[in-house]
Amino acid sequence: MRLDKFLKVSRLVKRRPLAKEIAGQGRITINGQPAKASTVLSEGDELVIKFGQKVVTLDVTNLREDAKKDEAETMYRVTHEEHVN
Repeated sequence: MRLDKFLKVSRLVKRRPLAKEIAGQGRITINGQPAKASTVLSEGDELVIKFGQKVVTLDVTNLREDAKKDEAETMYRVTHEEHVN
């Protein structure tokens, strides 16, 4: 599954164009490598996402083409969250 689609379906990002923009700015890494919106994810991948004042590290646990709101949180597991100034 593409990174931008995963971010939208998992509800980490509200809209897919926003996910593409974040990836294009170099604010996402997958397994330590910079990621583009078109990067293909696999279960077990580690994502590090920089959201403004927060850096979130998470593991991809489940890839689904669509997910209801309560199912979306099962697609990833947050391993570390850090606030930066």
